[in-house]
Formats: sequence, C-alpha cells, structure tokens
Amino acid sequence: MPASDLPDSDLPDAGAADFGSAESGSGNSGSTEAGSAKADSAGSGLPWAPPAAVLFDMDGTLVDTEHLWWQAAAEIAAELGLTLTDHDLPEVLGQAIEHTAGHLHRSSGTTRTEAELAVLLGDNFAGKVAAEIVPRPGALALLAALRDARVPTALVSASPRRVVDLVLGSLGRDWFTVTLAAEDTERTKPAPDPYLAAAGLLGLDPAGCVAVEDTPTGVASAHAAGCAVLAVPSAVPIAAAPRVTLLDSLERVDLALLGKLAAARAV
Repeated sequence: MPASDLPDSDLPDAGAADFGSAESGSGNSGSTEAGSAKADSAGSGLPWAPPAAVLFDMDGTLVDTEHLWWQAAAEIAAELGLTLTDHDLPEVLGQAIEHTAGHLHRSSGTTRTEAELAVLLGDNFAGKVAAEIVPRPGALALLAALRDARVPTALVSASPRRVVDLVLGSLGRDWFTVTLAAEDTERTKPAPDPYLAAAGLLGLDPAGCVAVEDTPTGVASAHAAGCAVLAVPSAVPIAAAPRVTLLDSLERVDLALLGKLAAARAV
C-alpha cells in the first residue's frame, strides 16, 4: 500500500516536516489500511497491535554522528588534496567506510590503497565518536517505550563493530535484542542483507518489522528487505516513496504509529 495514504489524524499531533509537496505525501505517510487496524495485540488490551520488531539504524538515526563521519571523511580528503563538497554527499553520508574509501581513492588518484584509506577513516571516525556521542531527540524515549511494551529491537548499522560498541557503551546495550555491524553480513547497506539478517536473528518475517532510517542508502536497504520504513532524515533529504513514511523527528513516533505501519506493510 502506498505510504502516502495514511490520513493526518493517524499521525502524532506535532507539525509535519516540509519534505515535499502535499501531493507527494511527504510528512503524512503511511496507509489507510493501517489506520483501520483494530486487532488487539495478544494479552495487551491495546486497540492496535505493536510491530513484530523495530530495527534501528544507528548513525544519524539514534545518535547524532553523521556530522562526525563527514568531518572524518573531510579531514582524510584534505590530506589527499581534496575538498569535499555537496557533490560528495551521496558517497559519504549513509555509506560504509569501504565505500567512502573507494570514493576518495578514485577522486584523489592517491597511491594509498583503499584498504589503507579505510583504516584511516575508521580510526578518525572512532576517535570522534568516542569524544562526542549525543542521542537524537526522542531516541531514548522511543527505546524506553518499546522496552516497556516488550517489542524486540535491533540495531542495524553500516558502521564497523568497534564504532557500534563505542556507541553502545554510551547509549546502553540493553536497549537492543540484537545488534549488527558492517562486519556481520557479506554485504552492507544499500543491500538488504543487514535487515534480513536482523529479522532472521529475531526469528521474524521482515514484513512485520519497522525499520527506522535517516539516509536514502539505509531506506533502500530496509525497503529491499521488505520492511515497513520510517525515515527521519538527518543530513540529506529522502524522497517520498511507497511504503516509506517521512517524519521530521523521532519525537513524533509512538507505538501506535509503528504498529499501523507494520500492519499496512503486511497487507
């Protein structure tokens, strides 16, 4: 079902983000099917069923690290005689370290290998993350609500495990049922592998899960895996698309909305 069909009354009361025209459905996404979902979740007594699980991206979604990743890439680029511009955004933000290392290698013509650049990027980024980890607005409140409702959660990141562990050490490991880092699947985002692996570890059908992302790369990964997708853009815009719900903040997300999105995807 098109994500643009969810009526405004089914969204939280906060003002919608202006991600596009009213015709595109930006900021008012979802499904009328979801709005009519009234089946009680087993034993909860609630008028809506929660999602089977919520699968979270990390950088830019739960923690404000995308600007740190950009800084890390810009500093390594400068060492190679490059200045990153808006043209480089798609090759940096939301991308795995290896992808950005390849981009810098091709753009600079450096004699350093892509593997060497990946190590430099990883070291630089990890140092910045260790010094500055800030949760995104609404992130901890949403995680707490999911924990209280006993909804399984997964952290699904394209960052290396050492960066994921740094963030978990600050954010808290107990929020998540399972965690995946870049090394945990053969392919990372935008391939569907990370989200398929997360659903598999939870023993769930991806169609019953809601993925929460902040970049087009992550949205593409979750969408390809078959998840309902909730996108809260951080540094780069995300285009309106079927089965992708756009909001301006996690502060506007609650269990009812997540349940409706999962129900709509399963139809």
